[in-house]
Amino acid sequence: MGVKDWPAPERPRERLTLLGPGALSDGELLAVLLGTGTGAKNVVELGRELVADGWESLADRGVRELTAVHGIGPARAAMLVAALEVGRRVRRAGAARRALRSGDDIADLVGDEMARLPQEQFRVVLVNAKQQVVAVETPFVGGLTSVEVHPREVFRAAVRVSAAGVILVHNHPTGDPNPSREDRLLTKRLAQAGETLGIPVLDHVVIGHGRHISFRELGFLGEPG
Repeated sequence: MGVKDWPAPERPRERLTLLGPGALSDGELLAVLLGTGTGAKNVVELGRELVADGWESLADRGVRELTAVHGIGPARAAMLVAALEVGRRVRRAGAARRALRSGDDIADLVGDEMARLPQEQFRVVLVNAKQQVVAVETPFVGGLTSVEVHPREVFRAAVRVSAAGVILVHNHPTGDPNPSREDRLLTKRLAQAGETLGIPVLDHVVIGHGRHISFRELGFLGEPG
């Protein structure tokens, strides 16, 4: 039986209108976006199939991967990709407005995106005196296991916009966020450069798969490995 044949209070769209989105399951939320199912599955079943491996797995799929699912054509796939990207941007916008006080705050800002990157990226979050985001720069892109970083480029934008401090962020595509000795030595060098310029390095966050570490919270910001 198709969802349209269900009693009105049980249909996802009606439930969302009456109870709000928080009352819906993951499959029901996707059902509202998709609208209709297939001959073999109703739209809620199709939604459950899409999110069976979790939201992160779904968010990792592009249009081509989604169209491999029976019942998902190019238009639906594009709609899903766009909806998930809207969610990411809303989350980033919220993180950018609040003061960045912890590794979790940094992960909320850029973690979802950076965790999925196939190569290492080194980003610099420029903050004002209240530790709110002024800008996020990506001065360096590397390979699978390393990225070459030059202190001059790290602080170039910070000097230009008179940032009160910087937060360093890079990802480990291997998924393990534990910093290497090279990561720790680089952080020490950048922290020393920041002291010279009067632009302190407030933290260095390493993004892995579903986990991240904060140099400041671990107590070895700028310490050698």
